[in-house]
Parts: sequence; C-alpha cells; structure tokens
Amino acid sequence: MAKQLLSGNEAAAQGLWEAGVAVGSGYPGTPSTEMLENLVKKDGPTCEWAPNEKVALEVAIGASMGGVRSAAAMKHVGLNVAADPFMSVANTGVNGGLVLFVADDPSCYSSQNEQDSRNYAAFARIPCLDPSDSEEMYAFAKEAFGLSERFDTPVMLHETMRIAHTRTMVEVEGERTEVAPRAYESHPEKYVMMPAFAVKRRAVTDEREDALVAWAEETPLNRVEMRSTDIGIVCAGALYNHVREALPEASTLKLGVTWPLPPKKLHDFAASVKKLYVVEETCTYFADHVKALGIDVSVPPEGPLPRGGEVLPAHIKAAFGVGEPPHPAPAQGLPGRPPAFCTGCPHRLVYVELHKMHAIVTGDIGCYTLGAVAPYKAVDSVIDMGASLSMAHGMELAQAGERSKRPVIGVIGDSTFAHSGITSLLGTIYNGGKGTLCILDNRTTAMTGAQGNPCNGVTLKEQAAGVSPLSVPKGKYLDIEALCRAMGADEVETIDAQDAASIRKALRTAVKHEDKLSVLVFRSPCRLIDRSTHPQPHIVDCRKCGTCIQIGCPALGKAADGSAVIDTNQCIGCSQCIQSCPFGCIKEGE
Repeated sequence: MAKQLLSGNEAAAQGLWEAGVAVGSGYPGTPSTEMLENLVKKDGPTCEWAPNEKVALEVAIGASMGGVRSAAAMKHVGLNVAADPFMSVANTGVNGGLVLFVADDPSCYSSQNEQDSRNYAAFARIPCLDPSDSEEMYAFAKEAFGLSERFDTPVMLHETMRIAHTRTMVEVEGERTEVAPRAYESHPEKYVMMPAFAVKRRAVTDEREDALVAWAEETPLNRVEMRSTDIGIVCAGALYNHVREALPEASTLKLGVTWPLPPKKLHDFAASVKKLYVVEETCTYFADHVKALGIDVSVPPEGPLPRGGEVLPAHIKAAFGVGEPPHPAPAQGLPGRPPAFCTGCPHRLVYVELHKMHAIVTGDIGCYTLGAVAPYKAVDSVIDMGASLSMAHGMELAQAGERSKRPVIGVIGDSTFAHSGITSLLGTIYNGGKGTLCILDNRTTAMTGAQGNPCNGVTLKEQAAGVSPLSVPKGKYLDIEALCRAMGADEVETIDAQDAASIRKALRTAVKHEDKLSVLVFRSPCRLIDRSTHPQPHIVDCRKCGTCIQIGCPALGKAADGSAVIDTNQCIGCSQCIQSCPFGCIKEGE
C-alpha cells in the first residue's frame, strides 16, 4: 500500500488497471480525457482513441462479448453520441465486465450544455456508481467490473468535473489482478437484438433490476451518517463534500450507487430525521426519484438551490440560512483574459476573412468555436459535433443565404470531421446540396490537449510515447481531400491556413460557384504540436489604423499614442500581422 495524490481521472485509471481491464476505448472530451491518457501508460491494457464515442463503446462491447474486461470513456455529450449501442447493451448484458466511464460538466466549463448522465443510467436501468473523491473513484473503479459480471450488465462509473480534476489522497495497492478471459460461446438469443430476442431479454433485465435494487439496499457504497436529526440530506458525488463543509451537523444519506436507488434505506432515513432535503446540481434527478417513492422532500428554508451550474458550499449555506450567497468579485488590478486563439493559430486568418465576407457561418465543436467572439464575431451557430455541415445544407434548403444576401459557409475541424462530419457531408452530397464547406485541419485534436485522431494518424499509444503528428508517415492517416472527392464533392481544394491571400481567394471564389459543392481544406499545424519560431517582425512608421490589432493576435497591442506594438515575449514570427497591414508598416524579421 502507498498513498498517492491523484485526480479522479488518474484514480479511475489506476482502479480499472488493478481490476484487470484489458481494453480501453474512448474519444477525448473534457473532463474525461485524462483517464485513458493515464491508462495507456500502464502495462497490460490495449487503449485506443476512437473516431467518436459510439465507435468507442462498440469496441468495448465487442471486447466484453469476446470475454475480457473493457472500458469506454467519454464526456456527457459523448454519451448522446453513444446512446444507440448503450441502450442495446443494457438489454444484451455482457460477458467480460464492461464499464462506461462518463464525466459530466456542471457550469459548462468545457461544454455546450449541462447534462446529468445518471438519467441515462436510470433510462437504461444499469448500475451507476458515483464516487465523491479520488479515493472512492479508485475503489469504485475496482468494484465496477465485479458488479458488471455478477449482474450481467454494463456499469456506469460517473463523475463530474470537480471529481475529475481535483486531487485527493488515495491509498493505492499498486498490484494488477490478471483476469483470465471468459470463454466466448455463440448466444444469438442474447446478443442478436432482433425483435423476438429483444422481447425475451426485456424479461431478463426486469429480473436484473429487482436483483440490483436488493443489492443497493445492502451495499456499503450507500452510507447513512447520523448526526443531528433536525436535518437529513440525500446527496452523492462531489456534493457530499460540499454538504459536509456547509452543514457539518446535518445527517446524510450518501449514495455511492445512484441507480438503482434503495427504497427502504431512503424511507428509513427519511423517518429518522425531522426534515429531508435533497442536494443536487443541474437537474432534479434525486428529488424526482425520491418523491416518486412517496417520500416528502422539503425545500431549503431560505429557498431552492441554483437550478443550473455547480452547487458550491456557499450556495448550500445560503439556502439553509447559515451564510451569504456567493458573490464572486473580479480580480482587482488585473487585465481581463477572454478566450482567444493562440499566437500563430492557423484558424485566425480564416475567421478574419469570414468576418470580412459577412458570411453566415455554421460552426462546430473545437478551438475554432472562438471565431464566434471578438474581434471576429464570425460564427452563427455551434450545436453539436458534426452539425456544421448538416446545418449549412439546411440553411441552403431554407434559402437563407439568398434571402439575406450573405454566403452560407460550414466550418468544421479535422478531428470533428472524422468524428461525425463525414456522414454530414455524405448527406449533403447524396441530396445534391451546394455551397461551401471548410475543414480547418490543424493536424490534431487541439481543444482537449492535442490528442491523436484519424486525420493525423497518431494512436493513443503513440501519443503517450510522444510521437508527433508532423512525423506520421503519409498514408497512415485519413486523406481528407481524397475522401471528399470519393464521396462526390464537386470541388476540393487545399489551402495554406497561414496564407491570407490564398484564403481570401479560395473563399471568395468558392461562394461564387452557386451550382457546386466546394470543400476547402485549410491546413497548417496547431501551435501545440508545431512550436517552431521564426524571426520576429518589426514595425516601421505605423499609420495607427488598427487593422493589425483586429486580427486578435495576443502578441499585438497598442501603445499610448495609438501605434501598434509587438510583444516580443509572445511573438513567434508567424507573419499573420505582416499580411494584415494594409500599408506595409510591419516588416519581416531578419
């Protein structure tokens, strides 16, 4: 035994590894990403980045069916993508243990919405384990495979951002249990979900639910902690710690298993206190289920907790009348730090031109979403992974561009294109769609930390070994242009994303081709993977027009007299400012 300071993601990787996981698959998505990135560093498991979460779960299901313990990792919105196989495997059951590692993001720190994935667990009727710190994450991860195999079910291992990225002490055994693969035998009636077999499996899952409820009543993962009988609080996950900090005298029913809930334990706990409360965030998952059991749930004396975002100890104190609500004050004397493209980012010049064109831009999920903010303000929608290309086609069908006299342009990144943009493009081509679609290929999955993807060819194992996408042999990665041509795009052109003149020409030419579907691939590596620098430019006789400032480079600023200045600590010599100056005042470095 050794004590280690681990994040929730690190603890999950350690626990799954010790429990004998053989296959791990996932798609990078904050706050879940680091789990697989830590698991791949350990001897034994085969770990992969999949093109998307649906594929990741299907790989894990296949490995489980083949008899080994497997895990699929994703964030909450990724579970939406994986919902189809998820609902079916809940019906088929498993062979080797199957764990679905899902991370939620209350307050939308890195996401387009808030969701409580425990609703999916309840919907599919599979066990959901909800650790409250890294030590419990480690323990629950080790427990999950045995639970999966005992009850013939996938198990959800659920966390939130606060658990994923907070480090707490964990007592680690450090020894891996090598689990012999289970024999595979053909069972069409179990795994072939044609209607006649699916109906029979429904009866099996009903019996499984009854057995799981009985287990939930007895498992020590659900724990009653009696203190004052005036207040009893039902809670789980990180909020258990917040409740203990805010209301140290309150009794708690800490639920480590958040589906199924234990009806008798809940009734007994409610009967042992004068008033029962539920503390949860982003939705009313617990409150609804507890009320459905006929248990009265009280509203905190000073009013309900926030309906959205993270619930902090200060919120709980305020709701129970023992403190003031949080009033975050901005730091004094410090400059603002709005999100921005990095110095030398290859997306910048594309959005500068899209802004000048007054285009209607259907955007997508990735760093390039920042094209929506100042100074570009050149993105009109961001809905979900892959939506940009489909929505551009929908805008075309609505004739939005013709009626507004603005070109409609879809914009997607390389990793997102592989994730779910390919089928969107296929739908547009199949239905005779026209217009302009842009693929911003920066050779990596930049937003989540420069992971590999099919478009750069770097596997998760190679990523862990430090292989750069810039050194991947040609032919190993997806040839985006060849694929687009094979799918039937009318025009496919590759443009240097650091060449402003070429970007301008390509975009303005493409939007004139009203009877064609043009795919423009803007390619240049992300600064996270290409950190090379060039001689820094210098400014001579600045005209103070401010044009260069408007490209939004962090290395460009304005002096007191209005002239442009270059921050030599940040400048990498990318030449974007040189290309933007209309008077030639910014000269190449030497």
